[in-house]
Amino acid sequence: MIVARGVVVRRGGRVILEVPALEVTGGVLLGLVGPNGAGKSTLVRVLSGELAPDSGTVTWEDTEIARIAPAALARRRAVLPQASVLGFPLRAEAVVRLGRIPHAGRVTRAEDARAVAAAMRLAGVETLAQRIVQGLSGGEAQRVQLARVLAQLHGTPTERTALFLDEPTSSLDLAHAHAILRVAAERARAGGIVVAVLHDLAAASRWCDRVAVMEGGRIVAHGPPEAVLDEATVGRVWAVPVRRVRVADGRDMVFLPR
Repeated sequence: MIVARGVVVRRGGRVILEVPALEVTGGVLLGLVGPNGAGKSTLVRVLSGELAPDSGTVTWEDTEIARIAPAALARRRAVLPQASVLGFPLRAEAVVRLGRIPHAGRVTRAEDARAVAAAMRLAGVETLAQRIVQGLSGGEAQRVQLARVLAQLHGTPTERTALFLDEPTSSLDLAHAHAILRVAAERARAGGIVVAVLHDLAAASRWCDRVAVMEGGRIVAHGPPEAVLDEATVGRVWAVPVRRVRVADGRDMVFLPR
């Protein structure tokens, strides 16, 4: 479990994130939703240990995340950012292999190769292995980066890992977007901590076990999607009056402007 207590992040004298209390448990896919600038990416960076808050604490299994050795943390926690920029040409398989750096000297080359192959299979990028990443479409490149973070966690028991995905579906078509969220949901079901920043509320309602709605750097609603993604909350936070439509199975929800 990752626990945030009294977390505050300031920029230029202004509070951009304020989270009095948040518990992120394994076995649950948590979706962070909200309009642009709501603080979702900042919260991901704080929870993952990439950004130290100005005040407050973040602990993972009762240890402050800032006190976990970087290499040890990298073997248990992986972050897929909104965008990844490479300064020189690399083949897709080589990019995925970068995820194995935290395991250097701890496993055999054969184990690394199996980890890379398994991650590329999960992300659906096996056929892109020898392609130069700069020549791929945005969606293809994003899936390669997903394979990289999956390879990074390979070999660590899923229930001891945390995976953070910041807008993982932003460049993907419908089929690949749902394929990636299915991978995230399966990791959560296997006991891992999984947090995903999403803009597609229908996808959030379909795949997430819990949703945290963010506005102005604060969590304004938190709970099961069907409870927190109601017409009043969505209409107020996104400033767009909406009508919520449930599909046949009773879980998926679509939000249509009124």
